[in-house]
Amino acid sequence: MNAAIIEAERVSKTYGRGPTCVEALRTLDLTIRSHELTILAGPSGSGKTTLLSILGCMLTPTSGTVRVCGVSARDARPEALAAIRRQHIGFVFQSYHLFSTLTSAENVQLALDVRGERGPEAVAKSVAVLGSVGLSAKLKSFPRELSGGEQQRVAIARALVADPSIILADEPTAALDTENGRAVMAILSSIARARGRAVLVVTHDARLFHFADRIVQIEDGAIIRETRPDASGSGAPDPNASRAGA
Repeated sequence: MNAAIIEAERVSKTYGRGPTCVEALRTLDLTIRSHELTILAGPSGSGKTTLLSILGCMLTPTSGTVRVCGVSARDARPEALAAIRRQHIGFVFQSYHLFSTLTSAENVQLALDVRGERGPEAVAKSVAVLGSVGLSAKLKSFPRELSGGEQQRVAIARALVADPSIILADEPTAALDTENGRAVMAILSSIARARGRAVLVVTHDARLFHFADRIVQIEDGAIIRETRPDASGSGAPDPNASRAGA
């Protein structure tokens, strides 16, 4: 069985108090495993980004427990959560979050710099990981000189360079056209299947579901269904898959 990388148990998140409180997540359980690309899907306001933030130790749940590679984030101090993120988690965002004054290679090297890795080894790692996402010819290019798809590849390389256990991607294709979106999903799928990492992608685009090994659907803060794309690659739910709570 593929190793459990992130485990969420009875996780809830409530914003505010009294009659104005909002229950963003409602006592949900979820395990993300290595060698799998999991898609987290649901309508706007369903709790997708809140859940991703909690799984990535960027947001603290109101109740419940999150473990990353067996390490509990419950009651952890901010510096301990930051250590978990540095050691185990790579993030990819919709808007790339690249520094406009840095080249592709320099943007990737930043992820190593914050971990204390500098010098020729860091440069070599950055060059290698950019090559793995097809950007060997763009090492010295600035973000303004790159297409949206290329910028997202730099962001993926930055998330990947420190060898994390899991990649968390929040709507990574939303700003891209169909061709570039599919190319980015193919890279993320390869990271999971060929490199053995866990990858969790938040998306509302059903056209991308066939890239997933597993699709988790969330509505109103609760997981309502988990399915696996059928063998035809159509992305249609497997009729034999279980519905959460069934």
